[in-house]
Amino acid sequence: MAGPAGAARPLLLLVLLLGPLLSGAGAGWDPAGYLLYCPCMGRFGNQADHFLGSLAFAKMVNRTLAVPPWIEYRYHRPPYTNLHVPYKDYFKLAPLLEYHRVITLEDFMEKLAPVHWPPGKRVAYCFEAAAQRSADKRTCPMKDGNPFGPFWDQFAMDFDRSELFGGVSFSASYKDQWIQRFPPSEHPVLAFPGAPAQFPVQEEYRPLHRYMVWSDEIVDKGEASINSFLVRPYVGIHLRVGSDWKNACNMLKDGTAGSHLMASPQCVGYDRNAAAPLTMDMCLPGLKEIKRALKLWVKKVDANAVYVASDSEPYTHEIQQLFKGKVKVVYLQPEVAQIDLYVLGQADHFIGNCVSSFTAFVKRERDVHGRPSSFFGMDHPPKLRDEL
Repeated sequence: MAGPAGAARPLLLLVLLLGPLLSGAGAGWDPAGYLLYCPCMGRFGNQADHFLGSLAFAKMVNRTLAVPPWIEYRYHRPPYTNLHVPYKDYFKLAPLLEYHRVITLEDFMEKLAPVHWPPGKRVAYCFEAAAQRSADKRTCPMKDGNPFGPFWDQFAMDFDRSELFGGVSFSASYKDQWIQRFPPSEHPVLAFPGAPAQFPVQEEYRPLHRYMVWSDEIVDKGEASINSFLVRPYVGIHLRVGSDWKNACNMLKDGTAGSHLMASPQCVGYDRNAAAPLTMDMCLPGLKEIKRALKLWVKKVDANAVYVASDSEPYTHEIQQLFKGKVKVVYLQPEVAQIDLYVLGQADHFIGNCVSSFTAFVKRERDVHGRPSSFFGMDHPPKLRDEL
C-alpha cells in the first residue's frame, strides 16, 4: 500500500530533476562558476542586445549568468541620476532557465557572494587593452567613471586584483580557450567591466529573445494602454529623429559610415559583403517618408489607429491631417519606455528605424511571435536567420 512515503517519491524525483535549475535561481552555489558584468554601454536597446549575447556566452562557457539590473539614466526627472532597475521589474526570470542557468545579480551578491566570493577574493577580468587605461597599466577599469562606478557601488563592490587576457574574443570559436584558461575551480567568478558580447547582437543569438518574457506588471500596463487608447487594427511606429540621432546619421552623408551602422544589420543583412545600401530614409526618415510608409501600411492592414513612440518630434498633428481625422493617432510618452516597447510589439503592423537598437528590440520580439514588421525606407526587409 502506498503510504505518505510512497506518495512523496514523485515529488522527490521532481526535486532531483529540477535541482540544477533551482540552484541556478539562487538555491545553492554552482560549482561550474558564475559570470558577472556591467551593462554599461548605451541605453536600454543596447543593453538588451548585450544581454542576449551575454546569455549565449554564459551558456557557451557553462557558467551561471548573474543577470544585472538595467541602467536607466534619469537626468531630467527624479532621481536625476542613474537608476538601477532589477531585471524582474520588466521581465520574468523563470523563462531564461529554459535556456540556461541564471540568478539575479542582486540575489548573487546578497545570498552567495558573502560566503563563496567574499571581499579579498574578488577578481576583475578584462582585456589587456582595457587595462592600458589604468595608471599602472595592469588594473581593470571596473569602476572608472559613470556608469561603471555607480553600478558596482550599488552592491558595495570593490575588486581586489585584476586578471588580464588577450588573444580571444567572446565568439563561439574561442569556447575551448575560455574554458581551458579559466577553469571554475581556479576562477569561480568571472567579473567583466562590460558585457561579454558584441553589439549589435549576433544574428544567431536573435532568437534568444523568446526567453525575454514581459513581467505581469508591464503586460498589465501595456494592455491597459492598448485597451484605453487604441482601436484595432493599429500600426505602431518608432520615430528616432532627435538632434543626437541626426548627428549620427550625418555619417552616412559624409561617407564615414557604410551599410553597417549601429543596429542596421537587422535590415541590411549581417553579411557586410552582401549588405543592402543604408539610405538616409532608413536612418533619419523625413516627414515625407514617414507619411509614405504610414499611408502604405495603414491601408494594407485597414488600420483604425496609429501608435507613435518617439525620442523627439512625434508628428501627431501631421499624421492626423494625412488621414483627415479618420485614423486615431496616439502618442502617450509613458513613464517607462518599456510600455512603448510592449505596445509596439503588439501592433498589427510595426514600422521601425533600421539603425535603432530600440526598434531592434521590437523587431526581435515580433519575429519571435511571427508578427509583421517593416522599416522606414524599406517596406520588405530581408529575412534573417532564425535558427540557433
